[in-house]
Order: sequence, then C-alpha cells, then structure tokens
Amino acid sequence: MKKIYLYTLAGAFTFLGAGCNKLKDFGDVNNNPAATVTPIPSALLSNVEAGLGGYASTGTEAISGGQYAQYFTETQYSGTSLYNLPQNGFTGNYAGNLNNLQLIINQNPSKNMVNVAKILQQYIFWIVTDSWGDVPYSDALKGAANILPKYDSQETIYKGILTTLTTAINSFDSSPISGDIIYGGDVASWKRMANSLKLLVAIQMSKVTASSSIASAATNEAITPANGGVITTTDQNFKLQYPGGNYKSAWWNLYNGRKDFAESKTLTDYTASTSDPRQAAFGGESEQAGNVTTSNIGVPYGLARLAVTSFTDANPKWARVLRGDFRLENGSVTLITAAEVWLARAEAVNLGWITPTTSETVAIDFQNGIGESFVQWGLTSAAGKTFAQGLGTPNIQLISTQRWVASYPDGHMAWDIWRKSGYPVLTPAPDATNASKQIVRRFVYATSEYNTNGANVSAAVTRMGGDTQDTRVWWDGGK
Repeated sequence: MKKIYLYTLAGAFTFLGAGCNKLKDFGDVNNNPAATVTPIPSALLSNVEAGLGGYASTGTEAISGGQYAQYFTETQYSGTSLYNLPQNGFTGNYAGNLNNLQLIINQNPSKNMVNVAKILQQYIFWIVTDSWGDVPYSDALKGAANILPKYDSQETIYKGILTTLTTAINSFDSSPISGDIIYGGDVASWKRMANSLKLLVAIQMSKVTASSSIASAATNEAITPANGGVITTTDQNFKLQYPGGNYKSAWWNLYNGRKDFAESKTLTDYTASTSDPRQAAFGGESEQAGNVTTSNIGVPYGLARLAVTSFTDANPKWARVLRGDFRLENGSVTLITAAEVWLARAEAVNLGWITPTTSETVAIDFQNGIGESFVQWGLTSAAGKTFAQGLGTPNIQLISTQRWVASYPDGHMAWDIWRKSGYPVLTPAPDATNASKQIVRRFVYATSEYNTNGANVSAAVTRMGGDTQDTRVWWDGGK
C-alpha cells in the first residue's frame, strides 16, 4: 500500500482538525462533548513555539550542523562527526510544526496571528532548505489537494521567504496574538524578529552574484527603523525560555543520563588563540546542570570511538557543551541574537550592501556584535568591544569567523556560516568514514522520499547536480 505523504496530508488527518463525519456511524457511546474538534489557534501557537528550541540546539539539523561546523564532537558513539550517511528525513517538520502553523493561517483568527504563523513557517523552511537544499515549499501544506508536491529550488525558496517576511511585517495591525509564549504578543518584537530573520536569510545569499541585488535590497529594508528595525540588544533576542518541570531546556536534556557530546578542540583552540573570555561559558567540566566550573579542554574532533574514549578517560574534565549553569532545566535556547544580527550587518557593510554612516561602519557593527555576544554570556558590552578592537581590522575572514564564534551553540547557524564563507578554515575529521573524506555540505534525501514522491525528488536531484553529502546547496560558496 502506498505510504501517505506526511508533509502534505498531515493537515487532512490531524486530530485538531475538523471531525470526520464517519464518527456518527458509531453512535454517541464514545463521544466526549467537551472534546476539541476544531483547532485552537492559541494552543497551536504555544505548542509550536515550545518546540522551536530544537532548531537551534539538539534537533537533527542543529546538532548535526554543529558537528559538521566543529562546535561539537561525539564522545562515545562516533558517527555524525565522522560523516556517516544517516537517513535524516524532513517530513516531521511538515507534519508537525509547519502543519500546525498552517492550521492557524487557515482558521485566520486575527491578522497578527496569521502574520506570526507565516513568520515562524519561514524560519522553519529556512532551516529545512539549508539542510537539504531543494525541498517542497510552494506546493507544501496543501493536504489532499496535492499529495505529490514539487521540490522548489533553493533559490525560489529563499526569494519566497524574503517576500513572505516582507508581507507579514507590513501587515501587522493592532489585533491580538494569543498563545505567544516568546514575545507575549508584542508586535514590535515580532517585527524586529522578522526583520532580523530577513537580514540573516539575505546575507546567506551573498555568494550568489545573480541574486545580490535582491539580497542587498532586503538587507536595507530589514534595518530600516520605519519598517520595525532589527534586534539590536540582547534583551530583544528571539529565544525560548523554558519553565522547567515538564518543559525542560533542550540543553538540559543533552546530558540527561548521557554524555555523548563534547565541545570540540577546534573551538577551544580558537578561543584560546584569542584569549576569548566567552570560553568560560562555552564549556563546562561536568554534565551536571548548575555546575559553574568551566573547562577549556576541547575533545579532538572527528575521532573513532576508541581514540576519543581514550582521550576522555585520560582527561575527565573535558569540556561539556556549555557550562552547567547554562544547561538548567529552566534555561533558555536562543534562536536569533543581537550578536548575530550586528555581525551580519558588519558583513553587509563590508559587501557594500549598506552605505557606511557615522553610526554604521564595518568596525562599529563588528564591535557591537561582539559586545552583545559578551552580554549574552554574562560579560559586559564594553569588554566585548575592547576585545573586538584587539582582533584587528574586520575583513570577511574575521567577520565570518567571529560570526561562527558568536552563534555558538546554534549548529545550524555555524554550518551555514562555514559553508557559505569557508571560514573558519576547518580540517575534515581524521577518522572520516564517507567516501570523499570531506566535511558534509548537506543532508541526503531519505529513502522514503524516493519511495513516495520519486519523480519530484529526481527532478530536484538533477537540478542540484546530485544527491550526496558533497552536493552543494544553491548559496554554498565556501572553500
């Protein structure tokens, strides 16, 4: 029997959707008059927001990207950091969060609820296309109306994301945003978040010359105060604060009975070379949440199990991912930060996309970015700006490398930065198991995609030039 194509049919079969008429055939014996049979938009939004943390922490796209970009390395079951070939599928994103957001859009409870749902969809689509390349976008989420959606090119998806974000930003009014557990329904905050996402998406297009005018225009639209502006201070960060209890931080869960990941020596070596005080927060010597003892003993990247366990046994204070007080049950996961936005602006000025002014130059934006990164990790902005000045003139290599540092521990961002820019210069895993022995550039399509939507998958593979870990996505201009 043919498999149901989850990312297109989910909306037709979700429990939160309208009830099936066939239920009446069984009489009223099992009817619950208090049961919800139509979507509750506020509950859907809260549910989606509660699950966003994985996209910037321990979800497949982020934790794998963090290993490819050498934030992390595995300590017991070496696989991803050795570039094995996992069957990572993207259908869960469509059947879950993207579909729930589409239910909000379809029900149209208020203009602002729809705007927020569309903005969050673009954030998720961004991560999905960055991880796989061409994926369903314009044909997705249409339920039974289209069970075999085409795969849009990444170029089409990126341009669609920019257009959708612009429309949403310009459509906000005074209507309520119910169920918003991130910004509490504050429209100004959502405009800043959407513009910041727009900027980050645009800067990711910088190596694609044919689209530079579109990306440059989007960048300037994003930073314009009249359009709502972007995130500029750490207190405005797009982040999920967990309450603890039944809703624990994803970072707490990383070491909940396991210790499979370490901060990579690649990162600790770099922070040591610049005497970067952020390292005190980046690594901890214990997996115990709340432990405030730091560690700068990064684990050598990309070693097979016997070699890596030999190292960790000999160095029991090896650096766990994040110091323990940044892994509390009621901790947070940041998804877009002021530091990332300022450093992206520095890159945009460097590219000539933003015209320098007395208040915005490459150096000013660079210093602001590192200053806000310091604040994010419990240090002062002044210390960060002084540190930034000591790094030298911010050229594209330095900007990209500091973007990589400042985005820690968001593996999706790190992998994006490295693939696009080639910085920092990374050495592939010594014990790599893939054929090319090169760092992974994208996830391959799962076998289930070929089985359920073969013609459209094949068209995407032809367009991209292959379906391997070495195939580069549209914007990938790195070395």
